[in-house]
This record gives sequence, C-alpha cells and structure tokens, in this order.
Amino acid sequence: MQRPNFCVECGERLASRSWRSRLGSRFCDACAQRLRSVPRALVVIALIAFSAFALGRWLRPAPPPLLIQRLATSPLSDLPVDPNAPRAGDKTATHIPVDEVVYLCGARTQKGTPCRRRVHSAGERCYQHKGLPAMVPLEKLTVKNK
Repeated sequence: MQRPNFCVECGERLASRSWRSRLGSRFCDACAQRLRSVPRALVVIALIAFSAFALGRWLRPAPPPLLIQRLATSPLSDLPVDPNAPRAGDKTATHIPVDEVVYLCGARTQKGTPCRRRVHSAGERCYQHKGLPAMVPLEKLTVKNK
C-alpha cells in the first residue's frame, strides 16, 4: 500500500512519527485535529435538534375532545345508542308496534304467488308492482299483530 508523502488538505510534508503514519494517514497532525472537530460539531447539532424536538412534543398541549355538532333541526337523537336495538336498515329486525296493522302488497309475482312485501296502507302496492291489481281480497292482505 502506497503511503502519501504530503498532507492532502494543506500540502505539508508528512513525517513518519507514529504507527498511524505507517497505516497511510493522509493528513498532517494539525489538519487531522481540525477535521476531527467537524463530526463532533455535527453530533452536537443533532443532539440539540433531537432534544428540542423531544421537548416540543412533551410540552405540546393535549388535543381537545372530539365534539360532534348538529343543527337544532337534526332528526337524530341526543340519547345514548342502545347496541342491542335493531337498526333502521336491518332486514332481520322486525320491530313493529303491537297496535299497528300491517298491509301486504298482494300483486301477482312471476312465480304466480301473491307478493308478500309490506306496504303502508290498504290497497297500495310495493315499488315493483305499482299499478297491478291484487290477487287476493283486501281482508287477506291485512296482518294484525297480537
């Protein structure tokens, strides 16, 4: 391995005084000491930046609580939600008040049987059978809850 005779930084002649010079040091003692201080400065700057970041995170105030605001005319209730109550779009939930009368569509389906969809009033048809007559009399289209 070739050993340099002059300092790469300042050009001063290198003297073989220590074992480092035998390993191929490219800088004189003055330049090596000056260049060693550069990484130390970078480490000090990094430590200052990290400590400033950590201090800022520690001193940051807690986020405010999440508030959901609604208009006064909102149809939603302010009461707590019951997780066991049936949902509005749930097809398995059949929550019908006891006194309410339910009407069926009753129009002829492609299969030839009366439609079993629920409608709001007697004589009314579901969205699919609008305008079609009922197959069964009106008395058989009324379902009363007990």
